[in-house]
Amino acid sequence: MGTDPEDGLGAVLARSPQLYETVVEGAFGGPMAHAELTRADREMATVAILAALGGQAPQLATHARAALRQGIAPSQLRALAEHVSVYAGFPRALAALEVIDGALTESGAARPARLRTIRLRDHDTQVARRGESGPPVVLLHALGLDWRMWEQVMDQLAVGRRVFAYDLRGHGSAAGSPSPFTPADTADDLVAVLDALGLDRAHVVGLSYGGGIAQTAAVAHPERFASLSLLATTDHPFDAFEARAASGEREGMAAQIVPSLTRWFTPGALARNEWPVRYARERVLRGNATDWAAAWRSFIDLDVQGRLTGFPAPTLVLAGESDASTTPEIMRAIAACIPGSVYQELPGTPHMQSLEQPGLVAEALAAFLPATDAGPAAATP
Repeated sequence: MGTDPEDGLGAVLARSPQLYETVVEGAFGGPMAHAELTRADREMATVAILAALGGQAPQLATHARAALRQGIAPSQLRALAEHVSVYAGFPRALAALEVIDGALTESGAARPARLRTIRLRDHDTQVARRGESGPPVVLLHALGLDWRMWEQVMDQLAVGRRVFAYDLRGHGSAAGSPSPFTPADTADDLVAVLDALGLDRAHVVGLSYGGGIAQTAAVAHPERFASLSLLATTDHPFDAFEARAASGEREGMAAQIVPSLTRWFTPGALARNEWPVRYARERVLRGNATDWAAAWRSFIDLDVQGRLTGFPAPTLVLAGESDASTTPEIMRAIAACIPGSVYQELPGTPHMQSLEQPGLVAEALAAFLPATDAGPAAATP
């Protein structure tokens, strides 16, 4: 559980040294010491069992804290309570959620983002929000993922800002949206999201595929941009885009995990296999090959190189020093095509900047984007 047994089981030791020895040697020194299940697996299983049993609040809180120490994300524990509702009923799930929420609050974890479903021209999507006041910031995610790739950045950025992230067509809650589609379609989606949120202008941030969409929208609708931030992206298509599309159709999504994750993350991050890597792997695996191929093929039609020379809003170009996909050289060339843009390089950072180095990304964006003096980010229910 990540604590000394005399601390974690101090009450048992005081009441019955014999039972304490039985628990430590018989359970923790026995089945729970075996390596077939990881420590994280065991904590998730324990939280689920205690939640389903009901009436075990102290033990459930202890193991929720232990799960966090083993690298389980707050969102996973909340999802576990939802999962329990299917098999053990809503009363026990709600009781478990209350205990889990208490453990998360104690650990300093932020409350989940507020979610809203909005209707666009030909599909629905989900918008996540953090922050209650300040300049609006809209985040566009990478191909194959969803709005949650920004979750850790949103936690830090929503201080004096209203931060929004939404699922691009063909991704997340917008999976199965009509295809094929073009960069102009995805740019129109961005404008429609701004309209639905009541935003005349916003600070738009796009990473990789999201950066291509942001640039396309900036060319077509510069008046809707208070600023533009381009992270790990490109202003022209690569020859590999069609191959990535065809591979998804021909070989399926499981075959996309290795070529995607080894481009997105450093070897160290892959070896640690923490939540960002696990999340990205699961998103790719759960992806739809039709959506995957449609997104890559829309990227082939990207046509923005040299077309932002007169873009009036402040622009940040943020490169990752260790990005093998959109290298610093590619990102410097983008900056050179946008007069007055600010170029910054994040040390030791690979392609998926917001997942592997959310702190560096949030720090760079916070320094570039205006904010009101709002103190700590407001919690969202």
